[in-house]
Amino acid sequence: MSFTKAHLYFDDVEIGQEWESFGRTVTETDIVNFAGLSGDFNPIHIDHVFAKTTVYRRPIAHGLLVQAIGSGLGLMFPPMRTLALMNMKEWHFREPVFIGDTIHVKIRVVEKEERSRGRRGVITWHRQIVNQDKKVVQEGITITLVDGRGGRGTPPGASAKPTEAKT
Repeated sequence: MSFTKAHLYFDDVEIGQEWESFGRTVTETDIVNFAGLSGDFNPIHIDHVFAKTTVYRRPIAHGLLVQAIGSGLGLMFPPMRTLALMNMKEWHFREPVFIGDTIHVKIRVVEKEERSRGRRGVITWHRQIVNQDKKVVQEGITITLVDGRGGRGTPPGASAKPTEAKT
């Protein structure tokens, strides 16, 4: 996939802007596939009988699986010309996610720093992964390197200001 006219440059977002993604339901297939991919076969994730003996009483999704799904959900909210994930910090796993939970991501621009004379910029985001009950299940800070206009101006047919979805 390449960037489209809909993808925003560093210059297009402002500190304080917020977006919210659509939802995605976590399935048992997601959990089993992630266990196979990661090698994490902890029974808390894949053994229903064992899980009944835990405080959760049922299997929970891997924290990194939920984080990965959240990353995918945030890909288009907003649709940025992201070049690299540079850092994640202060990431907190607040609540379990169960089979059948629907999660979505809330994203807010916290800081911006121009680099390379505007050809790139670093954006600091506060991200929350929220379940269907509006409980924050994970949250933290991500820092990304984003393509900037660097004197290119607004491309024809592109809006200089993004459309934002506020919560």
